[in-house]
Amino acid sequence: MISTAAQTDDELAGGLKELIQQQSALLAAQLQAHHQTTFPPNAQKGIRNLSPAEVAKLLGVTEGYLRQVASESPELGTVSAGGRRSYSVEAVHEIRALLDSGARGNRRYLPWRSKDEDLQVITVMNFKGGCGKTTTTAHLAQYLALRGYRVLAIDLDPQASLSALFGHQPELDVGPNETLYGAIRYDERRRPMAEIVRSTYIPGLHIVPGNLELMEFEHDTPKALMKRTAGDTLFFARIGQSLSEVAAAYDVVVIDCPPQLGFLTMSALTAATSVLITVHPQMLDVMSMNQFLAMTADLLEEISRHGATSNYRWMKYLITRFEPSDGPQNQMVAFLRSIFGSHVLNHPMLKSTAISDAGLTNQTIFEVERNQFTRTTYDRALESVENVNGEIEALIRKAWRRAA
Repeated sequence: MISTAAQTDDELAGGLKELIQQQSALLAAQLQAHHQTTFPPNAQKGIRNLSPAEVAKLLGVTEGYLRQVASESPELGTVSAGGRRSYSVEAVHEIRALLDSGARGNRRYLPWRSKDEDLQVITVMNFKGGCGKTTTTAHLAQYLALRGYRVLAIDLDPQASLSALFGHQPELDVGPNETLYGAIRYDERRRPMAEIVRSTYIPGLHIVPGNLELMEFEHDTPKALMKRTAGDTLFFARIGQSLSEVAAAYDVVVIDCPPQLGFLTMSALTAATSVLITVHPQMLDVMSMNQFLAMTADLLEEISRHGATSNYRWMKYLITRFEPSDGPQNQMVAFLRSIFGSHVLNHPMLKSTAISDAGLTNQTIFEVERNQFTRTTYDRALESVENVNGEIEALIRKAWRRAA
């Protein structure tokens, strides 16, 4: 137990509440100081400028064609002192719109869904900590936005790690009724979904942040079930109902679920069109996932008896923090593939110091400066992230009956 001064067992007896309050305040102060150092009040979180090669890859064009576009619209790029051109994410978005208008809106460059294509809602879940759930959610949301999709990321975890990755410190930047709880609560303070959605530093990517307030939904729901009257929306339909209010503005919603099977998670599952389960290939993690799957099946069966419906397109397992040179991990991955077959994504998310070190400063691999790592380390991490999310993008496009 951490404390600023030595304390005897007698001093702690009966004073646990005071000790926890004191240490909570100390930790909050230190975290705030760290946040102020990392992101001063006048700082804005953002993504580094992208090289022509990176932009061409994102747009699916050659560098020569990109240079031609840049020569016609020189204001879209930034030229360094050495004469090298780079592009901000805002400029990439503008180039997309420019190219799409020239392509007569064929959705090659701005691949927005049509009215006949359903909103894709992907829940990322598992109730085992440390399985890469939040990191997976953040990278998936950013990848899709950088590819031109309109994305809404929802932090449904009261610990709010996803919010922190996007620069929203839950204790300081997210006030009362500013989480998804504000849109799904049961009383007269319920707000329209559009009022709690926030823009991010990536065009086309919005977020609904989280904090401890989300736990109120877990406390309120049993009371609401006891007082339910005809016409009330049951807990499992409330997230889907809120998403329907803003569905026209997005192509994909990515939800970072809490590491527990509570009312929030069940509502997210009911709203989902797809489920992504992250799993670390270790025996204890797989055993925990077994319990998670059994409990989830029982709860889904129970709420289906009360009218819950689902329209799942796919459910996949993503192997995370994978080390190719680790023999036992390879055996566990083979074990999972033998059981679940094609439900396991082909590409695992590799364990990488580039991704873990970026997380220390609340950044993703897309945000961190490339020169902080060796080229091999960075490129290997980026390739892994792009392979995984490219596979998920193909599943989304398949759900819309588009070519991969």
